[in-house]
Amino acid sequence: MADKLVQPRLRFKGFSEPWKLCKFSDEIKLIGGATPFKGNETYWNGDIIWLSSQEIKSKYVSKGTYKITEKAVIDNTTKMVSAGTPLIVSRSGILAKRFPISIPIVDVAINQDIKALIFDQNNLDTDFLLGEIYSKENYILNFIVKKGTTVQSISIPDLQKMNLSVPKKIEEQKKIGIFFKKIDDLIGIHQRKLAKMKALKQAYLAEMFPHEGEVKPRRRFAGFTDEWLECVMGDLLNYEQPTKYIVQTTEYDDSFEVPVLTAGQSFLLGYTNEKQGIKKASESNPIIIFDDFTTNLHYVEFSFKVKSSAIKLLTLKGNQDNFYFVYNILKNIEYVPQNHERHWISKITKINVKVASTKEQQQIGAFFKKLDDAIKLQEAKITKLQALKQAYLTDMFV
Repeated sequence: MADKLVQPRLRFKGFSEPWKLCKFSDEIKLIGGATPFKGNETYWNGDIIWLSSQEIKSKYVSKGTYKITEKAVIDNTTKMVSAGTPLIVSRSGILAKRFPISIPIVDVAINQDIKALIFDQNNLDTDFLLGEIYSKENYILNFIVKKGTTVQSISIPDLQKMNLSVPKKIEEQKKIGIFFKKIDDLIGIHQRKLAKMKALKQAYLAEMFPHEGEVKPRRRFAGFTDEWLECVMGDLLNYEQPTKYIVQTTEYDDSFEVPVLTAGQSFLLGYTNEKQGIKKASESNPIIIFDDFTTNLHYVEFSFKVKSSAIKLLTLKGNQDNFYFVYNILKNIEYVPQNHERHWISKITKINVKVASTKEQQQIGAFFKKLDDAIKLQEAKITKLQALKQAYLTDMFV
């Protein structure tokens, strides 16, 4: 049967021949691995990197949590995979949100929750293939990931039947692959820069606020030598149960105006067109939203609605000078809720903290505000690049 022919919307100059439409299984063989017996000491702490699904996060992977021995490979069904071979996650909770792909830069062994993609690299370019799979991520998540299971997994028969659209000329594949590799590399550079900025902030937080049992920070701006005064967190902040600000609908749309917030990792759930019960916040009147379950918090300078009553709204009491300084004190408090413990924020009045003079508060607050603004700008660059990549994936693949 002749290949069905298709074409993308956007192509490099010099290429006009239709692409061929084929099945995943026509081009790619899937190889899985295994977990060596944990009770056999001769299988572990060797020289071979052994990967599980938790290591398949970034585009490239070079190390894993565990290493195994050659004996483990010989005695078990775990497989060795050559450097440069794409790896996909076949079973993991991450498949509810993403379809991760990684390329090992060294030879590795894999466990049973990973599949290696084996194909003829003379006929199929690796970077092109990654772009092709990235372009089909939504399809894979919606139609190939099994639903209703405790842990999400890929339906291998459905994946093998998935259509791939491939240029007949390897030269066009390589040109597309190089193009997306450059975008991925640029995103990677910015992500590494962001990670360094966040690590730098954590280092400054550790040095610019007093440690337990100390009355002065270890790093200070010039001109400040006084001891910090001890008080309780309840002297600094008021908190409010935001019942009247809870959004009623779950139909969010980016074209609407009012953001809906949660203090969890997602933070911005979407936008609503509800007009009633909007909490007013601004640069001159900021608010901290705080999650009672997780103790996550965010500094907010814009009007919003919230998702649930698990969130508390924190505002600065009038006798404090710098909200951003107080915000970073709160971020320095280490507490892990026990068994989904609720109303942790009510304990805020009992937590001892140390507070600098007004002038030192101003300098420290301004310093961290500037650092956080730089982090937000870096995050925005990454988001913009990811959106650009997605737009090109839509137009340059079928």
